[in-house]
Amino acid sequence: MSRVLIIGCGGVASVAIHKCCQVPEVFSEICIASRTKSKCDKLAEELAPKTATKITTAQVDADKVEEVVALIREYKPDLVMNIALPYQDLTIMDACLECGVNYMDTANYEPENTDDPEWRAIYEKRCKEKGFSAYFDYSWQWAYAEKFEKAGLTALLGSGFDPGVTQAYCAYAKKHEFDTIDTIDILDCNGGDHGYAFATNFNPEINLREVSAPGSYWEDGHWVEIPAMSIKREYHFDQVGQKDMYLLHHEEIESLAKNIPEAKRIRFFMTFGQSYLDHMRCLEDVGMLSTTPILYEGKEIVPIQFLKALLPDPASLGPRTKGKTNIGCIFTGKKDGKEKTYYIYNVCDHQECYQEVGSQAISYTTGVPAMCGALMLLTGKWTTKGVHTVEEFDPDPYLDALDKYGLPRRESHSPALVD
Repeated sequence: MSRVLIIGCGGVASVAIHKCCQVPEVFSEICIASRTKSKCDKLAEELAPKTATKITTAQVDADKVEEVVALIREYKPDLVMNIALPYQDLTIMDACLECGVNYMDTANYEPENTDDPEWRAIYEKRCKEKGFSAYFDYSWQWAYAEKFEKAGLTALLGSGFDPGVTQAYCAYAKKHEFDTIDTIDILDCNGGDHGYAFATNFNPEINLREVSAPGSYWEDGHWVEIPAMSIKREYHFDQVGQKDMYLLHHEEIESLAKNIPEAKRIRFFMTFGQSYLDHMRCLEDVGMLSTTPILYEGKEIVPIQFLKALLPDPASLGPRTKGKTNIGCIFTGKKDGKEKTYYIYNVCDHQECYQEVGSQAISYTTGVPAMCGALMLLTGKWTTKGVHTVEEFDPDPYLDALDKYGLPRRESHSPALVD
């Protein structure tokens, strides 16, 4: 019996909320809070007749610590689930510390304004010291570790699919399949078709910033950075087929390199169709992916935020998206002195997700792990104090929960490897 404050009411949050309401014996009360309360009210009205979970709603601007603090003190939750924007991770963490409440999110912090002089000075120093230039990294949240530990609190970072489930797959492989892991390749394939000429499957601002950034991977104890989309491979994905995939920088590489130090190489690949890439490159060439404000007819606008307003809302893609996703990890390493390979992954059907929770599979594969991460904290399966990523906890109860609540694992002990 727990009371949970859920901040966010977009596509991923909606899935997580649906799934929380399927487990009322744990999520006995939830409060859905967002800047736009009407969205929360609509979802609450939809779910109330279908669940024993008591649902309330609230308005909050998660950019403002004082508003989040006031809401936490009023609602008195056992856990705050941050399923808002990664820009807001730090303000919500600050509020949780002030109020003495456990915290979790689905993606690591990145700034909204990448031209802020104070942030940029720290960012440029990190680029030189670590060797990768992505705007997002764990350093900002890892800096809270001592504060959370001293307060006797847990902050669970990145309990989505990637990051999140992919890290649990790594922890599972290390615990059950290998004595030592040599290489990890994380493969994220979306074989869905939404019928639009161009749309993003999650927040366009976050998605386009991520895929237009330089790629990077971990090899022999250091970062190797490459131009965006410059390493391409083909892979045949179970139930999806042959797809082109490209090496990207992704946040879980950073934590996996720290927590599985014997790994000689860690890479992340994501599939993209040619039409998506052509549109993205054109938008980048004309400046539409810029985060730097410009003046237009006397008003200041941010190009990528304007583009977000023009593109289809990812939450609207559910009824029109058909096909499947396939996301998982391929490992090489040794067990009992012998070379070994192993592949653990999930296949998720877009239309089945829509029939269950009114969402496409991209939101589903992030929202279900968010609920399962909360479940681990609320039921005492994961209790380590401080700031931690998923692979630092026991993967078994988490993967069992994913199996039960919609994202069952599949395995291969003789997978095709990525060169």
